Amino acid sequence: MPQSLFKPLLGCLLIAACARAGAASNVLDDFRAAVAQGKATTLFNIDNDTLLLNRNDGFYTSGVRIERQYAIRATGQTTVFGWRLGQELYTASDIKLPPARLNPLDHPYAGWLYGGFLKETRHDDGRRTRLGFDLGCLGPCAGGDWSQTSLHRLLSQPEPQAWSTQVKNELGVVLYADMAPVRWTYTRSIDLTPNLHGRFGNIYTDAGVGLTLRAGQLNPLPEQFTLHGFIRLDANAIGYNATLQGGYFSQGNPHVVKPKRLVGEAEAGLVWNRGAYNISASIVRRGNEISELPNSIGAQNFLRLWFSYTP
Repeated sequence: MPQSLFKPLLGCLLIAACARAGAASNVLDDFRAAVAQGKATTLFNIDNDTLLLNRNDGFYTSGVRIERQYAIRATGQTTVFGWRLGQELYTASDIKLPPARLNPLDHPYAGWLYGGFLKETRHDDGRRTRLGFDLGCLGPCAGGDWSQTSLHRLLSQPEPQAWSTQVKNELGVVLYADMAPVRWTYTRSIDLTPNLHGRFGNIYTDAGVGLTLRAGQLNPLPEQFTLHGFIRLDANAIGYNATLQGGYFSQGNPHVVKPKRLVGEAEAGLVWNRGAYNISASIVRRGNEISELPNSIGAQNFLRLWFSYTP
């Protein structure tokens, strides 16, 4: 997205948010009611390329998120309110390289530490809508250097050498939305769901479309063991990515690159459910995100794990 358009759009968004302060107050009341009366679920997510046992960190090297959801059931739908905390780490393709040996086209070092709130509506027919916002910090304040170095020392893995080149500090705001307008059910064991999603802010601005195919036991009953597989395909149009370009309002970043404007992603995995417990494991293939970097170098694979508990 051109910078000449970004600032006016961000200003309009902030004005609209202020104008809807009364609506925000109502949402806060609903959130409090959900916490007091809703059914609670705790979720924990890990993204990591090292979990594929290749001991080779690079690009999107780690993501960790904890989420707490409170669900209220009504006729035909479930409304969920929640909060989340997370950290994402990005590095050059080889963390063993010192600053002087970094390729000018390599991924910048960047950390994004954030927290936020969300609201999701899930319909019994498979439709869903999620809206939320995150507030956080990009740069040294995100603690990426300490997190990665400490973990690698604990696991006796090579330590990253170039966090001194990471993007500069910037406070960030990201609004996001994800909508599945329909779910096509072919049998009791197979369904297909398209979705639209987007983010807007000074850290990420993008929009995309996706398609998820599921096959297996899809409607678990209480205490029933179920297992199903899924394949997800996604295409994203990139307006701004601060982990590549530096914070939108920061200046003098030591190393930044141009983002590729269209990035694809594929994911395949399994979901296991037994009563209160749910576990998902998948492999994600993310396309090259850097405009001038060859696809043979820029594309990456990482493992994604989800754990959830609903007492």
